[in-house]
Amino acid sequence: MRRLALVAAALAAGTVLVAGCSATPPSSTGDNTATGSATLTIGIADDLPGVSLKTEAGYAGFDVDTANYVAGKLGVPTKNITWQRIDQDERVSSLTSGKVDLVVSTFSITAEREKEIAFVGPYFEAHQDLLIRRNDDTITGPETLDGKKVCAAAGTTSIDYLTSHYEGKITVVKVPSWSECVRDLAAGTVDAVSTDDLILAGFAAVPEYKGVLRVIGKGFTDEMYGIGLKKGDNRADQVRAALKEYISSGAWKKSLDANIAPSGYAIPAPPTVK
Repeated sequence: MRRLALVAAALAAGTVLVAGCSATPPSSTGDNTATGSATLTIGIADDLPGVSLKTEAGYAGFDVDTANYVAGKLGVPTKNITWQRIDQDERVSSLTSGKVDLVVSTFSITAEREKEIAFVGPYFEAHQDLLIRRNDDTITGPETLDGKKVCAAAGTTSIDYLTSHYEGKITVVKVPSWSECVRDLAAGTVDAVSTDDLILAGFAAVPEYKGVLRVIGKGFTDEMYGIGLKKGDNRADQVRAALKEYISSGAWKKSLDANIAPSGYAIPAPPTVK
């Protein structure tokens, strides 16, 4: 208990722990080469190590690189992008309300979401998994969650899976962001965090969590990430072409190698953009 208390105190004292460091600092593949005055507002997360993280130098990570590459192919220079932080449960409404033009935020393509918005992708395939405290030997996979408190962010496919498959067997703790879930896990107020393995690997590699938390490594869903757009957006074909080039040019793998591979996560083969 003393160790958990010390971890919790460290987390409370350093609000930039997650936003400031991972095993390898999140990086950017650089500005795109577009010129001109066109602008875009892109909805992203700001607290996912390796994926989409706000640092002193700005936003960085795989999703940020993906968004920046696509923006360039739409004729929007990096300097003309407005990065709009949104919570997981705001992704659909941010598009339908016009608050953002695109959402690039570990956004799983689902039939339910496609009733309200459009997707282009996939540009990555992840798998829902579990993050637990390293010394917890009572959880070995989703089949051993009975009676446990499991944290997930509101408005995600992760929380949908937990509530539909384990209702009455576990206590689902719903919070606005994944970083809050991970802080609660380290502090001992929940037993596990369940979301995509890509996201969990990033958190497990943060120095403050290394040796404290671990990923089970038994993915139990397939999560196909897409770029969200408002229905009827006539830029969909341009976004599709940009994603295909992003993968074929090697920029996709370059970003993953820089931002994700240092955590030990095995980089998969790229998906086929539909």
